[in-house]
Amino acid sequence: MTPVAPRVVAIVPLRHFSERVPGKNYRDFAGRPLFHRIVESLLKSGVADEIVIDTDSELILEQCPEVFPDVTLVTRPEHLRAGEIPMNEVLLNTVECVGADFYLQTHATNPLLKPLTIRKAVQAFQDQMPMYDSLFTVTRLQTRLWDGLVRPVNHNPAFLLRTQDLPPMYEENSCLYLFSESTLRLDRNRIGSRPLMWEIPAEEAQDIDEEIDFRVAELLYKQREGLL
Repeated sequence: MTPVAPRVVAIVPLRHFSERVPGKNYRDFAGRPLFHRIVESLLKSGVADEIVIDTDSELILEQCPEVFPDVTLVTRPEHLRAGEIPMNEVLLNTVECVGADFYLQTHATNPLLKPLTIRKAVQAFQDQMPMYDSLFTVTRLQTRLWDGLVRPVNHNPAFLLRTQDLPPMYEENSCLYLFSESTLRLDRNRIGSRPLMWEIPAEEAQDIDEEIDFRVAELLYKQREGLL
């Protein structure tokens, strides 16, 4: 008997208000609202049985049915709308609304994430189950790092290696997470006790936190897509 493929639901959490880049989730990005880009990438990747947008934005709730009619909308409850609410608490509410074997969570602020990269990450995780209980994407760092007490983290200052020869460190880039409901509930964390770190190219890991990030990401996107 052919094994049944696990049901994967993709979650895109979208807040209406943003402190550092006002309205960034629905701001024009290379001719489309920013959040359209990640939804389009998820659709093209073909990995999700269902795509869910969790939002408190009336604008997004009104716009989605026309632009993305097959996307499921979850209205975020009032008690989860403050900016300081941890994302894991938001996700716990979302998974109660939509059932799945595994959840794939990403952000609108990662517009350079490619469909192929998403597909490869999900395939790698599925191929190695149950060795791993979750996945998160990382960016490789090979640079000299110091902590706040001026102590070297990943190098010996007395033995100056070239940066490309340093042991790599990895930054959690928040581009992609894969987890089950049980993993999320156990520790109230998307990252389980046996996570698979999945490295992605630094260009795709561009994250929009500040105005300069928005401008850089939009420029890179336009160059990549031949829009300049």
